Amino acid sequence: MSIQFLDARGLPLKADKTVLAEDIARAYTTGVRNPRPTSVASTITPHRLAGLLRSVIDGTDPEAYMTLAEEMEERDLHYAAQLRTRKLAVAAIEPSVEAYSDEANDVLMAERVREIMTDDMIPELLFDLLDGLGKGLAVVQVLWDTKKTPWKPSDYKWVDPRYLRQDQETLEQILLISDDAPTGAPLEPYKFIVHTPRSKSGSVWRNGLARLVAVMYMLKSFTVRDWWAFAEVFGIPVRVGKYGANASEGDISTLINAIGRIASDAGAVIPESMKIDLIETAKGNGGDTLFENMARWCDEQISKAVLGQTMTADNGSSQSQANIHNEVRIDIAKWDARQLESCINEYLVKPYIILNWGVQEHYPKVRIKVPEPEDLKVLVDSLTPLIDRGLRVSASSVRDKFGLTEPESKEEVLVPMAQASMQPLEVGLNHSQGIAINRISQSVDAEIDAMTDEAVSEWVETGEEFMNPILKLAKDSASYDAFLAGLPALQAELSEGEFVEQMAKLMFQARGLGDARDA
Repeated sequence: MSIQFLDARGLPLKADKTVLAEDIARAYTTGVRNPRPTSVASTITPHRLAGLLRSVIDGTDPEAYMTLAEEMEERDLHYAAQLRTRKLAVAAIEPSVEAYSDEANDVLMAERVREIMTDDMIPELLFDLLDGLGKGLAVVQVLWDTKKTPWKPSDYKWVDPRYLRQDQETLEQILLISDDAPTGAPLEPYKFIVHTPRSKSGSVWRNGLARLVAVMYMLKSFTVRDWWAFAEVFGIPVRVGKYGANASEGDISTLINAIGRIASDAGAVIPESMKIDLIETAKGNGGDTLFENMARWCDEQISKAVLGQTMTADNGSSQSQANIHNEVRIDIAKWDARQLESCINEYLVKPYIILNWGVQEHYPKVRIKVPEPEDLKVLVDSLTPLIDRGLRVSASSVRDKFGLTEPESKEEVLVPMAQASMQPLEVGLNHSQGIAINRISQSVDAEIDAMTDEAVSEWVETGEEFMNPILKLAKDSASYDAFLAGLPALQAELSEGEFVEQMAKLMFQARGLGDARDA
């Protein structure tokens, strides 16, 4: 079902300025749109529920079904919570606007649509449209401000679905009843936003979640009602009064009154010759567990219908199970968001542009992007070794994953701990840290490399006197045994003083650097 904004020639339909600004779907207690509905859920029975569901299909009277759907949200805490969770998964997302292309006119149109989509009324509009998840369809009336140009929505008003009907020929067109049209009239163009979320193929009147949940709601209401009756019988001890054979009528009357008062006052006065026993009843052979299991089973079926799963809704679960079921919920939320943005584009964006700037070849698109949960720790643990091995990764993409902005050139930024520990020191503060002012600030690896280069550069100078005689002996020896035999005699001639002094100096420097780091 769709509302036409163009005629057969492709020209926009003429808009009634007065109708656009007025509330034409308001309810009155004296009209056919009565704001005081009669209750349906209080007297629901299997026979009545079957007739009620059939009346929606054949188009005779959907009002009773819409009333039941509304009352189910008010009376069943579990259904209300689950349905609200599904609605807010999409309604809480801030919509964005995309231009059709980078051409100037397309960008300008997108900016104009963005002005109305940033209004404070938009979250409530999205929530009201998602009422169609439960009832199969939702209609919101747009009140346009036509006193100044461009014409913009001044308010959005939810239309009670009890006032909606189907046309009797196709059962597809949505009509609005009024005093002038008790059986319904077509919706005014430019005036209404119609959302018909699809959970199955077929008529929109058979798509509501309330149709799935209605039977479970009825069974659960029977179960809870019987459960309370069971608790009244088996949850209160039986009070038995005993009197002797010689008791008078007055004594017996006193005993009866005492038994009645114990239930409310927890105390009574009786003659000493009489006795009151409180007999604990049996536990009903597990009847309490039976009723609880039946009610819980109904709740689980409701969770399956609304959220597509029961794990995160009703039971505790492991981390892996929760992640799997969370993905199922995300898939449903994406589908809801996709249908909702299509509704906004068709019934709000197009009319807004057509009324003010005429028919366009292309229109901007409102997007409602459902964020996907991501384990950022796993992302970091996976990226770090890949980056160390040379993988090039966009820094802006990583910032987007964490929701971080790129810092300005002069903005203070966080640095790695190793780098932070080597920050240059202020001259006036070095005495408290015990570090020389003229020491070059560098990383630990850089300082070790510098020490190694320094030692190697002096290797020839310090090691030549010590190593040359050994190399000469090895060259002159005819065999390995001859080389070993000549080493004792050579030992007395070697001068290792300068070499040992250099090694001691370097070891002292390394030890001192390590102590400074540990401090």
